[in-house]
Amino acid sequence: MNGARVQSRSGLVEQSPLSAAVPWLLPRAVYLHIPFCAHRCGYCDFATVAGRDALASRYLDALAAELTTLGQPAEVETVFIGGGTPTYLTHADLERLLVLVRNWFILAGGYEWTVEANPGTLDRTKVHLLADHGVTRVSLGAQSFHRSLLKVLERNHDPDDVPRAVELVRSRIQNLSLDLIFGVPGQELSAWREDLDAALRLQPSHLSAYGLTYEKGTPLWKQREAGVVKPVDEELERQMYAEAMDRISSAGLVQYEIANFARPGFECRHNLVYWANHAYHGFGLGAARYVQGRRAINTRELDAYMGRALRGESPEQQAEVLTPLERAAETAMLHIRRCRGIDRRAFREQTGFELDEIAGKAVQRHVEGGLLADDGESVRLTREGRFLADLVCSAFLESPGAGSAAPGPGSTS
Repeated sequence: MNGARVQSRSGLVEQSPLSAAVPWLLPRAVYLHIPFCAHRCGYCDFATVAGRDALASRYLDALAAELTTLGQPAEVETVFIGGGTPTYLTHADLERLLVLVRNWFILAGGYEWTVEANPGTLDRTKVHLLADHGVTRVSLGAQSFHRSLLKVLERNHDPDDVPRAVELVRSRIQNLSLDLIFGVPGQELSAWREDLDAALRLQPSHLSAYGLTYEKGTPLWKQREAGVVKPVDEELERQMYAEAMDRISSAGLVQYEIANFARPGFECRHNLVYWANHAYHGFGLGAARYVQGRRAINTRELDAYMGRALRGESPEQQAEVLTPLERAAETAMLHIRRCRGIDRRAFREQTGFELDEIAGKAVQRHVEGGLLADDGESVRLTREGRFLADLVCSAFLESPGAGSAAPGPGSTS
C-alpha cells in the first residue's frame, strides 16, 4: 500500500506513510451520524430523535463545527453515514451533508461511501443526490417483509416500499445492502424463510441478518418486561440463524462475519475496519472515534451536542486510552467475529502480543468444546461457535487486565 496523501488547505499534498502502514493508529475511515427519524423504532438503541426536524439545519451547523477539529481535509478509504435516517433529511439538508463530506475528506482511489436509508423515505431526487456526490453504496433497513412483524418492531415503512427503493437505488448505485431481523416476537420459522427469500429475490450485493436484541430502556425492552411481548424461544432463534446461514450462502453470498453476508468483493469495507480494530474518525451525536489508540464517544443528548460543538467545545462524553494488554484483548474479541478469525502473525504485528500469551486458555477451552477451530496459524469460529459467538467473544476479554468492549462506532451495516 502506498503512503497516504493528505491535502492541506494550501492544496499541497504530503505523503504520510505511517497512516497506511499502521491503520490501527491513524484513521482511514470516517463515520458521521445523522440522528433524525420520522419515527423511533421500538427496538432502537442508537442516538436518534423524532419530532425535532426543525433542528436539522442547526445540527448540520454543529456537525460542520466539529469537523473543523480535523484542521485540514483527511484522506479516507471508507465513509459511512448512519443514523437515525440520513435520507430523512430534506433534499437541501441532505445535499449540504454530502458537500460537507466532500469538503473535509479526500476520497482515496477505489473508496467506499455508504449511506443508510429507510425504504419509506427514499425518493428519486435523493438517490440522484447521493450518486452525484459520489456515494457508492446504500444500506436499506428492510427488517421484514411482513406487515405484522414491522408493526411489532414499530417500523414505519410498508413491505412494498423495499422493492420500490431497491429499484430507485439501482438506477444509479449498484452496491446495495439489505438488513433483516429475526427473532421478532410472534415470528415463525416459515415467516423468516419467506423474509429471506423475498430479500434474496432482490439480489442484493450484501445482506445482514441480525438477531433481535432487547436493549435496556427501549420501548420493546419495556414491553418484554411488562409481559406485553414474548421473545421467541432459544431453539427457534437458533433454527432461524441456521436458516439464514444456509439459505443466504446457497444464494451465492458468502458469510464473512457473524451476521453479514456478501457477494465476493462486496463485503462492507467500513465495517471491516471496526472488526479489525483499526482506527476511525467519528463525528456527530453519539459517534465514537478511535485515533492513536484513544477511544472517545460523543454525548447522546442532542442539545448538549449542538451547544458544545457550536461553542467550539468538545462534544465528547467519555474517553479512554486502553493499555496495550486491553487493546490486544479487544482486538482478539473483534477479530474472532470475522469468519476468517484471528491470524496469529497479523495479531502479533498489530498488538505486540502472542495470541496464546493472552488468550491461550480461552482458545483451548473453546476448541475442546467445539466452538473454535485452530489450525496453528489462525483461530476461527466453527459453525457451532457462530451460534454462541457472544460467549466466545467475551472469553477473549477475560485475560488479566483486559478491559470491557469498545464503545460502538454508531450504526453499522
